[in-house]
Amino acid sequence: MASSPLSFSSLAVVLNPQAGRGLALREWPRLEAALRERRLPYEWLAAASAEDALSRVQALSPGTAVLAVGGDGTVSNLLPALVGTGRALGLVPLGSGNDFAGMLGLRPGDFDMALARLGNAPQPTDALRCTYAGGEALLLNGLGMGFDAQVAALMRSAPARLSGFGRYLWAALSALRELQTSQVKVELDGEPFYNGPSCLVAVMNGTRYGGGFQISPRSNAFDGQLNVVLGGGLSRPALLSLMLKVLRARHLSDSRVHAGTGQRVTVRWRNPTATHFDGEVLLPQRELSVELLKGAVQLLSAP
Repeated sequence: MASSPLSFSSLAVVLNPQAGRGLALREWPRLEAALRERRLPYEWLAAASAEDALSRVQALSPGTAVLAVGGDGTVSNLLPALVGTGRALGLVPLGSGNDFAGMLGLRPGDFDMALARLGNAPQPTDALRCTYAGGEALLLNGLGMGFDAQVAALMRSAPARLSGFGRYLWAALSALRELQTSQVKVELDGEPFYNGPSCLVAVMNGTRYGGGFQISPRSNAFDGQLNVVLGGGLSRPALLSLMLKVLRARHLSDSRVHAGTGQRVTVRWRNPTATHFDGEVLLPQRELSVELLKGAVQLLSAP
């Protein structure tokens, strides 16, 4: 294990059996062997549902850290027990997208790297709080409205042979056929930021979504700033061209893209618009607000 003493007394492993279409559960024996080999003091926090997992984490003793095994959605579900509590969080990416962990350089199946980082001192990491018509949500990676939320919904019907980035690409090409543009007003820190037609708005703490699309390459989850990235009114060919730029993180210089940083964003659409939080699809939303929570999560998995 790491040469420095652990910052936690024990480790609660929270594994999402549905993550990665069952990958997390299939990989558990190998992960458990790696935990034992490193002599980490752990327990598997068995839970019947996402709500049960959150409740069990909230009941843990103060010195117990959490190891979230799954994807961005698994982590997002646990955030109410982590934000502002001082409880440390470690990540083992075994979900479909793994975008926040991927931003940190963690790769699915590389348990040596993921577990080695548990010896790090916890690093204060930003989070997002979103208020919308359905209530309130905490996010670690980010949210999307419009095209990318339509893509997230279509990923559910992607061919089973595809995984991660391939599923996103299939869904993105499918969503192009149903591209919708609506009027949107965006305020950043209380000031007008954009008012006009748009097909997508992303508010990000992390840099990427969809298993590798670098939608917000300038994001830094440790800098005390959130990032907003949106596309103006785009035709199907124009959006396809822009997607290729997103793959190479070269889209922010495009005149059709608007990007900014701040502490709070408010988004108001003329029509209810497809929405996802950390890849989890919601009912279409007309308005929401996002605020940055600086250093709200104590992350063990930072590089």
